Amino acid sequence: AAQVVVPSPLLRQDQQLQLLERLDSVVRNIVELRKEVEELRNGLQDLAVEIVGEVRTHLEETQRVTRRRRFPFSRERSDSTTSSSIYFTASSGNANTDDGESEGGYTTANAESDYDRESERESEEGEDEVSCETVRTVRRDSLDLAPEDETPLVSDSSQEEGLGQLLEQADRLHGGDDQDKREGFQLLLNNKLAYAEQHEFLWRLARAHSDMWELTENADERRSYAAEGKEELELALQKWDQCAECHQWFAILCGQVSEHESIPKRIQAGYVFKEHIDKAIALKPQDPQLYYLLGRWCYQVAHLGWLEKRTVSALFETPPTATVQDALQNFLRVEELSPGFSKAGRIYIAKCYRDLGNASAAVLWMNLASELPGSTKEDAEGERELEEMRSVWEE
Repeated sequence: AAQVVVPSPLLRQDQQLQLLERLDSVVRNIVELRKEVEELRNGLQDLAVEIVGEVRTHLEETQRVTRRRRFPFSRERSDSTTSSSIYFTASSGNANTDDGESEGGYTTANAESDYDRESERESEEGEDEVSCETVRTVRRDSLDLAPEDETPLVSDSSQEEGLGQLLEQADRLHGGDDQDKREGFQLLLNNKLAYAEQHEFLWRLARAHSDMWELTENADERRSYAAEGKEELELALQKWDQCAECHQWFAILCGQVSEHESIPKRIQAGYVFKEHIDKAIALKPQDPQLYYLLGRWCYQVAHLGWLEKRTVSALFETPPTATVQDALQNFLRVEELSPGFSKAGRIYIAKCYRDLGNASAAVLWMNLASELPGSTKEDAEGERELEEMRSVWEE
């Protein structure tokens, strides 16, 4: 009979056990990997849904704005554009009460996806085709996405008109209440990519940062708003050194940035403030707001404390100098250019006369200040000072 040969195993028993354990580990890892891939796939699907939702929401908002531009409406709101806050632009006194006219300024600078364009065509049937094309063109131009050989859909004059409407809307919102200022800030941020090369846009964006600085309580957020606004104008002044508003708001934002700084840094910021306010006055000598700001600076320098004066003398060869009389002349110049321009300004005139020992003139200007309504936080603080001054003299 033939002899049956039984092959010997290639691996010993202990080696087989080790191999089985390794294979089992590999299988477990593969199962876990499949689970992770499945979780990743689900996460990506959720993210895609979220992105589509955000795009849809933004698109619907853009369409609502387009419709508001075609069917303007008026909002009932007290006209506070004559407010005399230290951070207000003097030109805001010429207010246009037709709020609806420049609602089109809400054009948002965002890139179009294929989904955006298809959704717009489906949802905007019957809308003004020119308005829709304008919105799409501004978006594409803002991110340089238009093909080189594509014919522009709007003319330069149409883009200028869109900028003009945007600036009108920004000015009105700046002159409104706290919510209006927040809305104006967001409006300008949304359009930054489209108009970042326009100095009229940039100084208003910086002004909006200043507004947010005033509206915010958190110290870090305030510093951030002021620093970002200042940075915008640092770039703008490199190209538009002859823009009075750029110098004005750069000076204001320098002061805001330094509010929580050390005494030397605050004093250094004071030098910068004075330099840019002087430049703004040279460029726009009939602006009462600029003389008000300069009067504030003179009054503060005239009332530096002992420690601040010692610091100035130790660190600076030519310390800033100003007297109460200097401050008074600037505040009186404000009244000369625009009588009743500012409640706070009249209060400062009363304080200057008080400091100079002219009680009768101080009382006169206290009474004149009381005739004006208070519309800013600074006016409210000034009113408290008036009450203190009255109580001291009554005693």
